[in-house]
Amino acid sequence: MTVKEIRMRLQKLGDKEKAQFLQGFFKTGLGGYGEGDIFLGIRAPELRKVSNEYKTMAIQEVLSLLRSPVHEERAFALLVLIRIFSKGNESVRKQVYEVYLDNRQYINNWDLVDISAPHIVGAFLIDRSKKPLYQLAKSNNLWERRIAVMATFYFIRCHQFSEALKIAEMLLLDKEDLIHKGVGWMLREIGKRDPIAEEVFLRAHYKLMPRTMLRYAIERFPEDLRQRYLKGEV
Repeated sequence: MTVKEIRMRLQKLGDKEKAQFLQGFFKTGLGGYGEGDIFLGIRAPELRKVSNEYKTMAIQEVLSLLRSPVHEERAFALLVLIRIFSKGNESVRKQVYEVYLDNRQYINNWDLVDISAPHIVGAFLIDRSKKPLYQLAKSNNLWERRIAVMATFYFIRCHQFSEALKIAEMLLLDKEDLIHKGVGWMLREIGKRDPIAEEVFLRAHYKLMPRTMLRYAIERFPEDLRQRYLKGEV
């Protein structure tokens, strides 16, 4: 069985010492954002290499891995879903998108969101209504809000900035550091492509921004301008 074979392969690739490090890095302890998550200790390049070998998996098989308590199995499933989506016709892409959102409770750490949201949610919605993104951005769930932020990375790469800026404005006062980092990162990505668009947004909102969000957003600015933003002198 494909799923059994994959699980055995991933188990063999695991490294106990690396797993222990990852459990701390991804805050899996009591009260952490990744509380209870289980790691095998597999490096991302190794996981991608294995996932490339499984190009014809049925979506139902992928789902059994996505719903796993093991972090790397969920990551593997997302990598395969991205491949199915990218190679599929409109019907397949719609199915993958819907499966993704229907099972978003399993996409529950920042790396899982970041590797998948742009390539599935963003790619599917690029020419469609963005209403689902705003619903996610209003969610009480940290990871759903992160999906909304990171999905806009696909739009940004297509030089479409308006949705990213609207969602950034919605999340300016979010209490979660992982949202601050995500929004700041997207603002920085906009700035790489259109510095004026980023600065217009920052000048209107930077005094309200959490410090982490601002620091991420202005990371590539000339040092004198960066310091002026940090000191509130723009």
